[in-house]
Amino acid sequence: MNKNRTRGDAHGICKSIGSGKPCTQGEKCKFSHDRDAYLASKPADLGDRCVMFDTQGRCTYGILCRFHKAHTDATGEQVVNETVAAAAQETRLNTLSYDLMVGLRKHTVATPRANEFITCMREEMKLLQVSSRAPPKTPEGAATADPADPTSTSTSNTPVDTATTTTAAETGVVSSVGMDAYLKLAPREKKKALDFTDKLYLAPLTTVGNLPFRRICKGFGVDITCGEMALTQNLLKGMRPEWSRINRHVSEDIFGVQLCASFPDKLIQSAEIIQNHFDVDFVDINMGCPVDSVFDTGAGSALLGSKNKVRRMLQGLNYVLDCPVTVKLRNGIHNKQPIAHELLPQFEQWGASLATLHGRSRQQRYLKLADWNYIKQCRETLQEMPLFGNGDVLSWTDYYDQKEASGVAGIMIGRGALIKPWIFDEIKNRRHWDISSRERLDILREFTRYGMEHWGSDDMGVTNTRRFLLEWMSMLHRYIPVGLLEVLPQKINERPPPFVGRDDLETLMASSKVSDWLKLTEMMLGPTPADFSFVPKHKSNSYEG
Repeated sequence: MNKNRTRGDAHGICKSIGSGKPCTQGEKCKFSHDRDAYLASKPADLGDRCVMFDTQGRCTYGILCRFHKAHTDATGEQVVNETVAAAAQETRLNTLSYDLMVGLRKHTVATPRANEFITCMREEMKLLQVSSRAPPKTPEGAATADPADPTSTSTSNTPVDTATTTTAAETGVVSSVGMDAYLKLAPREKKKALDFTDKLYLAPLTTVGNLPFRRICKGFGVDITCGEMALTQNLLKGMRPEWSRINRHVSEDIFGVQLCASFPDKLIQSAEIIQNHFDVDFVDINMGCPVDSVFDTGAGSALLGSKNKVRRMLQGLNYVLDCPVTVKLRNGIHNKQPIAHELLPQFEQWGASLATLHGRSRQQRYLKLADWNYIKQCRETLQEMPLFGNGDVLSWTDYYDQKEASGVAGIMIGRGALIKPWIFDEIKNRRHWDISSRERLDILREFTRYGMEHWGSDDMGVTNTRRFLLEWMSMLHRYIPVGLLEVLPQKINERPPPFVGRDDLETLMASSKVSDWLKLTEMMLGPTPADFSFVPKHKSNSYEG
């Protein structure tokens, strides 16, 4: 526990006093309790409307709010709109309670079904170790060598049933000593059957796939949303930032969480906790993340080389969950060794309800185009499990062309939604939308409102909103207006040439300079603080071919 963490506002006032609550530290508090002095030194409000007050009837940040005059009187006392407050409902779901956080940190949260499965899983692993050390089995009727008689027939010339001696590591599957041969635990009854077919699916995007961005996409018609990749080891430690990745807005009617794990036991335990304490419609296993820090731990796309580990993960999740289990994967680890066509039929056999295939290898990252011909080949290996494709869709024509040619049940859209979140509207209405710069600015304004609802309207909340808006702009600026294109549609792998927009705002939005992105944020969030710095996290190269 960090006992030296900051409790006060950037301007020196105690957070409790600033938000209108009594300070629990009393005389030991290191921060000021002088509200008048704080108000006298506080920078001017960023606007005259507070999104928290407008939607909830009260603002929990009090005078710490950067819009505090909208809900405080002349003395700085809180004002409450009783009518709005009485009708207000909680819009953010799946928040981590204090009791659950403490239980996770003390390792007292019960996961009985996960523990049952893990016990059987470990028994299976012991059997596999014994089996792999067993002597080769001689086929019935074959000559048997007598080790005491040097003249007897040597077994080296006798065919051997190698299927009984091949280890699980070599085959990736388990046969006679497999879990299914002795494990009598039945998968949990699925109470949440989902039909994914033909639905528009927003990819679970690290950093930029936050709740405010997903709300933007819901407004444009996306059907399925999924939280950002959550690391199971951090979930089990009760880390609030990691648990925030499963936050769900009430508008997300089909919502899943994506879990990233190196080991089945951590994954299965995390899933049971989610099952028992939160509301999700499906759980997705990340088998596509190419980032070195994830891959080197054996998680993400590294799982593509660990069939038995994936089998245990799928069987374990189906045992503890009553919702569908899905997977997201890439073609393979290496460019010239695609393996998804071998894995997907096994995933179907092991209980996956849906698979999404990104048509690139881990080694490829975002270089070259996604291989939709290979996605089609993989789809043809499946019996009933629906397959979604993923890669390079930036227009409604891309969507329908790739869907028809590959025969997939649907398409997941990632970078295309970051560049133009209105792509979901274009797909449903089969149109190229020549959206104006003013309409795009309104989208940014809406994001900042959603951001302050989610991260807060105090200094920290505004800073987080600005930072995540800038992260989004690192992709958003790549959009080329339809009215300026000589040939429709824009292609995601083609670098946009420098161009002058139809107005100054359109030109500014096309800039690749962080300084220009900051200017755009200042239109909604006021001046950038002097100590604010920003370097984009998103490093995908979408142009080199």
